[in-house]
Amino acid sequence: MTIMLRSSLAIAAGLLVATTAAAQTARPALDYASAAKIRDTCLDWASKNGKRMTVAVMDTHGMLVAYAHMDGASYQAGEVARWKATAASRFGRSTADLARLNPAANVPNVATIPGGLPIYTSAGVALGGVGVSGGKIDEDVACGTAGIAAAGLSADKPAS
Repeated sequence: MTIMLRSSLAIAAGLLVATTAAAQTARPALDYASAAKIRDTCLDWASKNGKRMTVAVMDTHGMLVAYAHMDGASYQAGEVARWKATAASRFGRSTADLARLNPAANVPNVATIPGGLPIYTSAGVALGGVGVSGGKIDEDVACGTAGIAAAGLSADKPAS
């Protein structure tokens, strides 16, 4: 009886594991290497252009993956970069696009200053967002765009 019970439990456990595993869907995620490439390329861009910037790279959940605050960048630039990255990563849109939606002022995590960009794979899978602050808004955007491109990713969701 004990052998039969053990066999039944083993089979049931095997079926449970197989059923659970099959229900999972693998998705690409922003890894540290890609986030660091985005950050480092943006820092190089800022240095070459004489800017003191802050760069924040977040995954789709708004978790910080890579961050840098250049010497001489303002404290506020760091706060704004994280705010922009949070908005771009959670909404999958640039902060310039979010501003065009004219959101209410009290909507949480909605940045409306350009310089936050979403990060997509070539297949259109959202990976997160980058936020850049410390330059003029067109410089923040250019810096973030350069970083995303250097990582082989896109700030634009491909058309379906």
